[in-house]
Amino acid sequence: MADLVSHPDEVKLLSFRFGKGAASIEKYLELGGYASARKAIELGADGIVAEMKASNLRGRGGAGFPTGMKWSFVPKQSAKPKYVLVNGDESEPGTCKDRLIFEHDPHSVIEGVIIAGLAIGSRMGFIYLRGEYRYLLKIMERAIEEAYAKGFLGRNIFGSGLDFEVVSHTGAGAYEVGEESALMESLEGKRGIPRIRPPFPAVVGLYGGPTIINNAETIATVPHIFRIGGAEYAKLGTERNGGTRLFCLSGKLERPGVYELPMGYNLKKMIYEVGGGIPGGRKLKAVVPGGSSTPVLLPEEIDIGMDFDQVGKAGSMLGSGGVVVLDDTVCMVEFALRTMKFYRHESCGWCIPCREGTDWLEKTLTRFHAGGGQARDIDNIRYLAENMMGRTFCPLGDAAAMPTIAFVKKFRKEFEDHLNGAPCPYAHHREAALATV
Repeated sequence: MADLVSHPDEVKLLSFRFGKGAASIEKYLELGGYASARKAIELGADGIVAEMKASNLRGRGGAGFPTGMKWSFVPKQSAKPKYVLVNGDESEPGTCKDRLIFEHDPHSVIEGVIIAGLAIGSRMGFIYLRGEYRYLLKIMERAIEEAYAKGFLGRNIFGSGLDFEVVSHTGAGAYEVGEESALMESLEGKRGIPRIRPPFPAVVGLYGGPTIINNAETIATVPHIFRIGGAEYAKLGTERNGGTRLFCLSGKLERPGVYELPMGYNLKKMIYEVGGGIPGGRKLKAVVPGGSSTPVLLPEEIDIGMDFDQVGKAGSMLGSGGVVVLDDTVCMVEFALRTMKFYRHESCGWCIPCREGTDWLEKTLTRFHAGGGQARDIDNIRYLAENMMGRTFCPLGDAAAMPTIAFVKKFRKEFEDHLNGAPCPYAHHREAALATV
C-alpha cells in the first residue's frame, strides 16, 4: 500500500479502512460494514433524509450542494422507477480521491447506494466509473458479487422484504460525462452530451425516472454518517460544511498524496505542514485549490479554511478538492495553455461558445507562449473567456473560462513579459531548478 500517506492532523473516518483489506466483504463486515444499511432500513426514508440533513454533508464532486436536501427533492410518488447514480467518472486534473475509495473500500460505495435508494424509494442503483479505471471495475464487480451472495443486494435485502439491485458501468474516457446529465445520456447508450434543463434529474432523470446523482466520495461517506450520527459528523467540519473530505495534494510538494482532513482545514497549513512545503527552498507562486477548473490563488490568498464558503469568498472554489501547488519555476502562460489544451480536447462540441471558445483560446495561448504574441492578445484572451461564462449547456465552458480569467488577471505581468520572450522568458527558472536535482 505504498500509495497511502498519512499525517497526524488527519481524521480517519472515510479512509479508516484503507489499507486493511476491506475490498473483501468479510473484512468489511469485520470492520463494521453494512451495519449502517441495517440502521437505515429501521429509520425509513424520512429518517434517513433527516439524518443526512443534520450531517451538513455537501456534494464532494465540486458543486457542494447539500446532499440531504438534494435527496428530499425526489417526489415520493412516481409512475416511473427511481434511480440512484454514483458519479465515479473522476477526470478533473489534480483529483485522484475516488480511485482510493474504489480500490480500498468498494463496499462503502455499495452500502451508500443502498441507503440512498432507501431514502428515495429506489430499487436500482448504478455505479459509473471513469473509463480509464478499468482495473477498478474488476474490484467493484467482485464487491457487488459478494454483496449479492450475502443477501445485501437483490431480492429481500437484509431480510427486510425490500429489493435493491446494483449495476456497475464504465465510460469510454470522456471528461464531459462527469456532468450529471451527460452521465445519464452515456449510461443510456447515447452520446455523452448534456441535457437541457429543466426538467432536473430529481424529477426526470435516468430513463425518464426520478434520479439522484452523487459523487463517489459523497456516497461512500453516507455509511459513516449513520455509523457516528449526522450531528456528530457535522461537528467535524465547519458551519454549513459538515465532516471531513479527501484532499488531493499534488504539484511542487515534498509529500504529495491524498489526505483526509476536516472541512475548513487551513490551506496554508495543508501545503506547508501536511504536504511538507515546497522542495528545494523554492518560493510558492500559486495554488489551484480545487482541481483545474477552479481559479488560481496567490500566496497571500491561501491563509483560508478549505470549505465551500471560505474558498468561495476568496474568489475561487473548493471544487473536487484537488490542490495543485505551483512554485516559482512554473510559467503561468504555459500552465494556462496546458489547462486549455485539456478543456479544448474534452469539450463535447455541442455548445458553440465552448467548442469555438476553447479552440480559439488554445490557439492564442499556443502562439503567445511560443513568442508570437501581440499586446492585444492579453485582453482578447480574457474577453473570450468572459464571453464563454454562463453561455453553455453544462459547466465545462465555465470550467475552462474561470481559471483562464484568473491567470490573466493575477499574472498579467507574466503575460506581458512573454511579448519580448524568445519564446518563454521563464524557461530558465525550470532549467536551473532541474540542474540542482
